[in-house]
Amino acid sequence: MPLEIPPLPDKQFFTMGEISRLMQVPAYTLRYWESRLGVLRPSRRPSGHRRYTRADVETIGLVRDLVYKRRLTLEGARKALLERKRGAKTSSGDLPLAQNVAVSGTATKVLREIRQEIQSLVSELSS
Repeated sequence: MPLEIPPLPDKQFFTMGEISRLMQVPAYTLRYWESRLGVLRPSRRPSGHRRYTRADVETIGLVRDLVYKRRLTLEGARKALLERKRGAKTSSGDLPLAQNVAVSGTATKVLREIRQEIQSLVSELSS
């Protein structure tokens, strides 16, 4: 499922009001995501106003998708974004974000089960 980002004006930087209208997210929510997620860091003008780049807009779109459509918590969204960022550094053909999240949850469950089996085998062998 592709990320739905509305068409952006031909500009390099965007104000918080513009992003709020384009992404249909209140400005206070953008500020909250900025403080809680740690992956969204817009630059500041000398007056202190935030300046969002196109990459920031993509990140906001991902967060909006994860939180509103996929119903993840902010912590889950933060982990998914960090995993996606890590995956982009290590592989060029990475999976879509939804598949990354599903794979990591499944992989974690399988690894925990394997760990329990190994621990039970070790305890049986040492007895």
